[in-house]
Amino acid sequence: MSARPGKETPFADRRDAGRRLAGELEPMAAEQPVIVALPRGGVPIAAELASVLHAPLEILAVRKLGAPGNPELAVGAVAEDGTGVLDQRTASMVGMDQATLDATLARESQELRRRVESYRDGRAATPVEGRTVIVVDDGLATGLTDLAAVRALRKAGARRIVVAAPVGSREAVSLLSEEADEVVCLIIPARLYGVGMWYRDFAPVSDEEVLAILATAWRAGAGPSTAQASGSAAQTPASVAGAREELAFEIEGVRLAGDLTTPDTASGLVIFAHGSGSSRLSPRNRAVAQTLNDAGLATLLFDLLDKGEASRRELVFDIPLLARRLAIVTRWASSYPRLRSLPLGYFGASTGAAAALLAAAELGGEIGAVVSRGGRPDLAGDALSRVLAPTLLIVGGEDREVLELNREAAARLRCPHELAIVDGAGHLFEEPGTLERVAELAVGWLRRYLIPDREDALSEVA
Repeated sequence: MSARPGKETPFADRRDAGRRLAGELEPMAAEQPVIVALPRGGVPIAAELASVLHAPLEILAVRKLGAPGNPELAVGAVAEDGTGVLDQRTASMVGMDQATLDATLARESQELRRRVESYRDGRAATPVEGRTVIVVDDGLATGLTDLAAVRALRKAGARRIVVAAPVGSREAVSLLSEEADEVVCLIIPARLYGVGMWYRDFAPVSDEEVLAILATAWRAGAGPSTAQASGSAAQTPASVAGAREELAFEIEGVRLAGDLTTPDTASGLVIFAHGSGSSRLSPRNRAVAQTLNDAGLATLLFDLLDKGEASRRELVFDIPLLARRLAIVTRWASSYPRLRSLPLGYFGASTGAAAALLAAAELGGEIGAVVSRGGRPDLAGDALSRVLAPTLLIVGGEDREVLELNREAAARLRCPHELAIVDGAGHLFEEPGTLERVAELAVGWLRRYLIPDREDALSEVA
């Protein structure tokens, strides 16, 4: 829908929007999700979803960070656990320095604590670890508050995160698609004008209304007590119950975050190299990592660039820089007590695939296998001929330009290698079943070459 809303405004009010959104999401009831509302506007909508999906209703307090002197201009957002999101470009434009940012964070965090205490009234938050979570808002303007919520829930261990809203801007949906596993938005107009323009009744939601909705839902059994009792049915699979760690690497003057998952009986470690300005929170790479964990492989997802660097295009395509950082983390893993006995492999996406191949060329026999998903191996240049690790290049059949670049790169590889084409898949493997096929191919390749007896496998194709 691209026209400015008028008499035919799509939604009567938030409850009407919630019922229509619930109709779209009803098939997800089978996943036994937790419905997480962003107060205040998201609560009436989320209540409708919780009722239709027979799911627990929870809240996650998030506050917009307004610009100095113009509080309606969002420069970022902060969630109740302190997880923050900052739009660096907007902050710079309005002259927001670190002192002003710290003061704004402190002020908004205080308001968040007040809201949390008021809304939950002493109740414990619903556990989300290992579960599907649907984040509900009444509209996506900039997407910053929802992004803060996604990151907070990811830190809390949510297995799959879906952002759902009746209406949203193209920019917000695109931003959230980078880190949420799925974004469901009923209307994405060419111009948003403002979320309220899409409702006939968009009256502010009061704290009293939020409390009444939550009390009704929780009395009906859609609250924290029910979720806690049923949480064991949706916990992390036993195969990955060994250990999860949040790491931080100090490399070349920047701090890079990482997530390490080590199954109890890990047979190898796969280090992920993200590309095109993405991060360890990439839902596609996290989905593949989950499959590798289930197959008994440890995974390390870490940020090759910090937040400031990720916005600089020249660094996103600085393959030597990315490969150097990947090699540094690889050497750390080789000496880490719980990992040093494990054979090492790489999984690279987009420009991260080039970094993985360049690092593999530099590290030689230390790397047992490389998998590339929708990668740009051509950017590894002359290093391709020096890669020793068996390499699998996975490309979508509809991603024709990248497919041709992969064919050219494959011709330059001297190691055992294959080019796997996933029929019907585009560059991001968003089509049904295509990402699952990527994970399946990756597991097969890594089992073949990364396991301790991989020397026998190498001799088969030498």
